[in-house]
Amino acid sequence: MFNVEIFSLAFLLFVMAKQDGLINGARASVDMGESMSVCLKLLTWAILAVATCRSGLWGQALSDLSVPTPMPRGSNLVMGFLGGFERWDDSHRSVRRLALKLRKRPGVYAESISNWRRTVAVQLIRKALDTNADGKLDSEECARAHIVLFGQSWGGAAALATARDLERLGIPVMLVVQVDGVGLHDEIVPANVAAAANLYQHDPFTIQGHTEIRAADSARTIILANVERTYTLRPMDKSNASWARRIFGGSHAKMEQDSAVWSQVEQYIVEAIARR
Repeated sequence: MFNVEIFSLAFLLFVMAKQDGLINGARASVDMGESMSVCLKLLTWAILAVATCRSGLWGQALSDLSVPTPMPRGSNLVMGFLGGFERWDDSHRSVRRLALKLRKRPGVYAESISNWRRTVAVQLIRKALDTNADGKLDSEECARAHIVLFGQSWGGAAALATARDLERLGIPVMLVVQVDGVGLHDEIVPANVAAAANLYQHDPFTIQGHTEIRAADSARTIILANVERTYTLRPMDKSNASWARRIFGGSHAKMEQDSAVWSQVEQYIVEAIARR
C-alpha cells in the first residue's frame, strides 16, 4: 500500500504541475515570492493527494449520474465540483447538498462531480447536449447550452478548467462560481463564460483562495463579485469532518461549512437561470 500511495502521489503531483505550467523547460524563472506560493500549493497538493489515494475517488463514472442524455430542450445543467479528496456523493459536503437542492427546481438538472473526474463532467455535457444523438455536437446544439459550473477548493479550480474545456468545444457557459478556489492559474475566466463570481477567505495559517478573478474578455464576461470573508475566530463543526479537514482545514474548511456562502452561490445560480 505504501508503494502504491507514493507512486500515486508522485503521479498526481506531476499531472497537476504539468497542467499548471510548472514543468516546462521554456518557462522563465520565478521570483522568490512566487516560488514560496508555488511551494505552499505543492505542499497542499501533497497532503490532499495522499488522502486521495486512500479515499477511493476514482470510481465515479458516467453511469453514476442521473441527468438524461440527451436532456430535454431548454433544460439547465448545473455541475458542482467537490474539493480536496471528498467523494462526489458525500451528502455532508455543501457542493453535494446544493446540487441535490437545485434538482428540485423545474427545468434544472444538477450533479456533483469529484474534482478529479472532469472528463466525466465533459462527457456528460456532450451527451446531454447531443439532441440528435449523432455522437457529435453541431453549432446549434452548442448554442442551446444552458450550463452553470461551481465548485469549492480544488473543485473551484476544476469548475474553471471545465469551462476552458467547453470553450475549446465551442460550448458557452452561463455562470462559473468559485468558493475559495485553489489553483495556480485560475484567476482568468475564459471568454465563453457569461458571468463569474469568486467567494474567498485569506485568513492566516490556512489554504487561501484567489483574491480576484478577471475576465479574459471583459466585453463577453461580467465579473459579478470578488467577495472576501473571514473565519479566524469562528469554531469549526467537526461532527462530519475528515481527519485532514480537522487538522489542516482551518478557515478554508470553515468556509465550506458556511451556509451563508452557499445561499449566495445558490442565488447566483438562480439569477443566472432567470437571465436566460
